[in-house]
Amino acid sequence: MGAAMVPPDQAQGDDVVLSWAGEEVVAVRLPHLSDTLDHLLADLERRHGVPLAELDRRTKQSVVRILEARGAFSVRHGVETVATALGVSRFTVYNYLNRENGRSG
Repeated sequence: MGAAMVPPDQAQGDDVVLSWAGEEVVAVRLPHLSDTLDHLLADLERRHGVPLAELDRRTKQSVVRILEARGAFSVRHGVETVATALGVSRFTVYNYLNRENGRSG
């Protein structure tokens, strides 16, 4: 997801320092949420082997479900970013989300 490992002595505020047998061994620097969304979209595109905008409607709905499960829509402008990647409108992404939430509710 784009995390980086850094020496524990170079850890910064939000880094996660991991210890082994009581000794700090590595710090993990997590990406900003907006960077994570870009990584998620790139990963899904790699998995499908084509740009997300070229997927059929059913597959795009599946992509939206995966992204929702991974918290993509908690990111500011997440819906807009996903809509652009899928080549659909924000309204369409909201419809996909509402359709799925209607099934589970």
